[in-house]
Amino acid sequence: MNRKLAAEFFGTFWLVFGGCGSAVLAAGYPALGIGFAGVALAFGLTVLTMAYAVGGISGGHFKPAVSLGLAVAGRFNRADLLPYWVAQVLGGFAAAGVLYVIASGAPGFVAGGFASNGYGDLSPGKYGLLACLVAEVVLTAFFLIVILGSTAKGVPAGFAPIAIGLCLTLIHLVSSRSPTRRSIRRAPPPWRCLPAAAPWRSCGCSGWRRSPRRTWRLCLEDAARRRARGHARRSRAHRSLTAADEGERPACNGAGPLPRRPSFGIDGSDPRA
Repeated sequence: MNRKLAAEFFGTFWLVFGGCGSAVLAAGYPALGIGFAGVALAFGLTVLTMAYAVGGISGGHFKPAVSLGLAVAGRFNRADLLPYWVAQVLGGFAAAGVLYVIASGAPGFVAGGFASNGYGDLSPGKYGLLACLVAEVVLTAFFLIVILGSTAKGVPAGFAPIAIGLCLTLIHLVSSRSPTRRSIRRAPPPWRCLPAAAPWRSCGCSGWRRSPRRTWRLCLEDAARRRARGHARRSRAHRSLTAADEGERPACNGAGPLPRRPSFGIDGSDPRA
């Protein structure tokens, strides 16, 4: 039993570290980031790799919802349900702690939602609680259908982790922009609230849930600062063009406006003469 719990702990740790870590550490850069598709693929790959690595020991649940679904379907001993949940939640906490230590080493780091869920004002699309609950229930149900079907008797052995990993990737692609995904670190505002990982459905405890309302406020404040800087740049450019139209050119070194260079006719004559 200890080997099974250890396998669930490390499997959930890898799922949270790889999936949420891709959102927190690698997806926050518009030019170089992996984007929504990369985060979704990271979740699928973590499940696929750990299912092959330790699935033969514990069954490769890595999620409390999966353990519960298998127990309801009669494919898992209900007496082992609580120990599995404890191992999975502890694995999620451990991975979130490691991610926090890594991410906090960056300058300007702010601890926030850390790839956890949100609804209403905490959802990028501002989806309500009902929409988020429906999405979670429907996507989790289909995820369990794929798990039960790919591991049933008569199905070719060895292919279940591939089907399960691809299904989890598809789930995150469907729900990546909405309704419940959000992530936070030191990225620019459009990417600061990048959709990421669902905690309970995906891993039991995926995020470092700390000050979510403060997190969203920081996102909005950063966006306002960027808009203000853009407005200031446009104002300076407009003033420069206005000065040029009035016969002055802005100086490069702060020495005052320079006179506009006179224009001459085709024959070289000065039109001002």
